[in-house]
Amino acid sequence: MSENQERKKRSLSLIQPTSIPTLGNYLGAMKGWPSFQEDFDTVFGIADLHSITVRQEPAKLRQQTMQLYAMLMAVGLDPEKGILFIQSHVPQHSQLAWLLNCYTQFGELNRMTQFKDKSAQHSDNVNAGLFTYPCLMAADILLYQADVVPVGADQKQHLEITRDIAERFNGIYGNVFTVPEPYIPKAGARVMSLQNPVSKMSKSDPNPKGTVYLTDEPNIIMKKFKSAVTDSEMSVRYADGKDGINNLMTIYSAVTGDSIETIERDFAGKGYGDFKKAVGEAVVAELEPVQKRYIELLNDKAYLTECYTNGADIASRIAQRTLSKAMKKIGFVLK
Repeated sequence: MSENQERKKRSLSLIQPTSIPTLGNYLGAMKGWPSFQEDFDTVFGIADLHSITVRQEPAKLRQQTMQLYAMLMAVGLDPEKGILFIQSHVPQHSQLAWLLNCYTQFGELNRMTQFKDKSAQHSDNVNAGLFTYPCLMAADILLYQADVVPVGADQKQHLEITRDIAERFNGIYGNVFTVPEPYIPKAGARVMSLQNPVSKMSKSDPNPKGTVYLTDEPNIIMKKFKSAVTDSEMSVRYADGKDGINNLMTIYSAVTGDSIETIERDFAGKGYGDFKKAVGEAVVAELEPVQKRYIELLNDKAYLTECYTNGADIASRIAQRTLSKAMKKIGFVLK
């Protein structure tokens, strides 16, 4: 890594391997990640340890971990330009999480809204891991001395507790951890469900026609767009009360780069059928190289293994430096 790269701020993002990403995930965030690698010293990881707070089917977890790793590379993340690893391959995450458990107050964890939400969703399995999840997340961030963490609204509270834990530890032992700042990435397109355009496109949409997955075949993508909910006006223009058409225009604009005004002009006098077809075709064209690369990577197990092994080796070296420093400060005898 060059001096120039070392001067960049380090960012960290971990993604759970719970499902194939959607078009919403792609246009909202993932499409911008390759350029993010140019601006930051990036650490991207598959958060497989986090995923087991909910019971996972073992074969499916293995498959989805590999699929997500391949997909991150397929959308343009380059393991030569930044760290790309699988969390469970770096045992220092679990080790530092235990230390941080002992520097985190019960009351702090009890106030976490995500714990309350997940406990309600999975009332038959309210486990200790779900409760101490923020300590593992804090370990993920602090191990790499991350300067910034891209966060959505749902993760803000977890970053706040990470900062609190880091400041508490530093207050006792000196400057051990970098206190991370939240980073709000440049907003990508906010993509809504094709069947319920007042709700965000989601993996958990009860209507499968509402969500486009990055692995959907072209004919499936076209069918989903052709059945997208619109309105009775039949005019391709962006306006209040036209949620379905507004969503399709947002998607088309994000994929083609055309402004809303250009889209309105180009489709003046044309029906919704023509426009839906155009949006579907634009999305198919956008995803074609991603899907092609994804299949190539999944079929090259040796290369994928090499990439995630190298990623884990680099991550482990950085993580061990931080872990050793923290353990020494606490008073452990290091070997």
